[in-house]
Amino acid sequence: MVDKAAHIMTIVGGPGLMSFITVFVLAAFVGYEVVSKVPSILHTPLMSGSNAIHGIILVGTMLVLGQAHGAAQLTLGFLAVVLATLNVVGGFVVTDRMLHMFKPRSEAKPAEAMPAEAMPAEAMPAEAMPATPETPADGDGGAS
Repeated sequence: MVDKAAHIMTIVGGPGLMSFITVFVLAAFVGYEVVSKVPSILHTPLMSGSNAIHGIILVGTMLVLGQAHGAAQLTLGFLAVVLATLNVVGGFVVTDRMLHMFKPRSEAKPAEAMPAEAMPAEAMPAEAMPATPETPADGDGGAS
């Protein structure tokens, strides 16, 4: 029985690979359970904050890439750096968009700065009112 387990471990890459697979599966399960329990209103702020923290992961991927030897390690390291960079940038973009939602809307321009065509008649100063023909006092609108 021990020989069979040792043979299986040799085939799959030793005890290190099996440990990594076990940790990966457990982390995926725990991550899914934690994220699925977050209310939707908190999802964007929490995810944007956690993505910004992934800058630490970016530094780690660059350190690992610096120690890489061989084409496969360099390719995987480069892919890890690219994906970590996209994650960090995406986190900052989402955070920026979220913060813009909470900014107060800009107030209306003062009457002097707004062109007369774009201004409603009620808000227009009397001296800026365009000249209009006078309507007759009898109220028939000039029809005879």
